[in-house]
Amino acid sequence: MNSIQLLGLAAGSLTTAAFLPQVIKTWKTRSAKDLSLGMFSLFCLGVALWLTYGLIVRDIPVIAANLLTLMLASTLLFFKLRFKE
Repeated sequence: MNSIQLLGLAAGSLTTAAFLPQVIKTWKTRSAKDLSLGMFSLFCLGVALWLTYGLIVRDIPVIAANLLTLMLASTLLFFKLRFKE
């Protein structure tokens, strides 16, 4: 693994980890009223496209970061739909 891939993995790890506090808070409070359904829907679609791109070009940092981000963002999207106020 070269330094450019390590940089990509570090960047992807940080941006992916940024979703954890929101996922945890939403899970604990069972409230997603402040989350935008439109934004998370579009965001999940965009991340899914980035994941597809990463798979096509076989870029491990892009694949790893977007796979994990998609899982976390999809969890928030699920919570938004599940915890309707």
